[in-house]
Amino acid sequence: MATMQRAQEGPRVLLVDDDEVLLQVNASILTREGCRVETVTDGAAALRALRWTTFHMILSEIDMRGMNGIQLLDRVRTVDPDVPVILMSSIPSTEVLDLAIEQGAMGCLIKPVEPQILVKMVECTFRHLRLKRARSVASKPADRTARPAEARMTMVSDFESALESLYLVFQPIISWSNKRVVGYEALLRSREPNMADAASILDAAERMGRLQQVGRKIRASALQPLTLLPPDTALFVHLHPSDLFDEDLFATDAPLTAAAGRIVLELAERDYLRGIKDVERRVASLRRPGFRIAIADLGAGRAGLTTFGLLEPNFVKIGMALVRDLHLQPRKQALVRKINSLCQELDLTLIGEGIEKREERDELARTGCDLMQGHLFARPAAPFPVPAFD
Repeated sequence: MATMQRAQEGPRVLLVDDDEVLLQVNASILTREGCRVETVTDGAAALRALRWTTFHMILSEIDMRGMNGIQLLDRVRTVDPDVPVILMSSIPSTEVLDLAIEQGAMGCLIKPVEPQILVKMVECTFRHLRLKRARSVASKPADRTARPAEARMTMVSDFESALESLYLVFQPIISWSNKRVVGYEALLRSREPNMADAASILDAAERMGRLQQVGRKIRASALQPLTLLPPDTALFVHLHPSDLFDEDLFATDAPLTAAAGRIVLELAERDYLRGIKDVERRVASLRRPGFRIAIADLGAGRAGLTTFGLLEPNFVKIGMALVRDLHLQPRKQALVRKINSLCQELDLTLIGEGIEKREERDELARTGCDLMQGHLFARPAAPFPVPAFD
């Protein structure tokens, strides 16, 4: 891809595909060729990314759940009328192809796309785009890119402020039958008003390729408060899937390794893990120094029991989606009882999180779940909030 390699920077490409294995394969192919690739798994995320970042082109699957590629193309034109869009489909119909071209798609590739065809299409699109911009530079003002560029600069500034002021708060995990604390979950916060919560910090870090930096700071920040806890109290620390690629996590001198026997590493069920090569081996490497593993937010994602097989967890945390109004929904109650039965059979410890009402607490207890977490007992706070058991 000589054209792109000779350019000062390769094209910025947004890849959209809900087949996350193919998404990562295509991203790797283009990254090796010098592209700057951002990946998302649905149309809504693509539109959010487009509002933050200026892309040279978008490659999108047509047959996605929710917003399909044709609908995304239509929405993209309201955000950026000029960005080239290339669609991909396993079995494209003539009608779909005609509609895509009518709405301004550059073309449609048949999946699985041969690497050389993918690269050639991106190269040709980038060359066409540069030629088009070169021809219009004298006649068009630069206002069109001012808004996304300005938004990008604001995000970078806010993220730097958030990273500088990052801190952890903690929420207790209690045994309801014994009325005692068995652990605390560390939760990410910052003093930057525009990025005060974990979701906004991690979203910005992912966009800028700085998740590893955030993960390392979280793990380093979690260690010091641990000395204030009794030795039989566990500390639950979140991992982003990208942390599994960070060698610092596995190092013998890493911040948390010395206290590994007291640390539970959480991976959310909604996070996609099957596309991570050797995930089982990586998790096994974490177990050797004594780390335990938890699946968090069970019921909030699509992976379901697949995640059990990949992680072989010690703890399973039922997410807020299942806990909310549990006392009013018999189907949820039956599902929680089945999850609890499965956990007992597999010798896993079940935790209910997101509990806000006494009725939810009592129903969880009736279904056999003894360990609980939520605002009913204590809100996240500086080390370490004392729970209420009334």
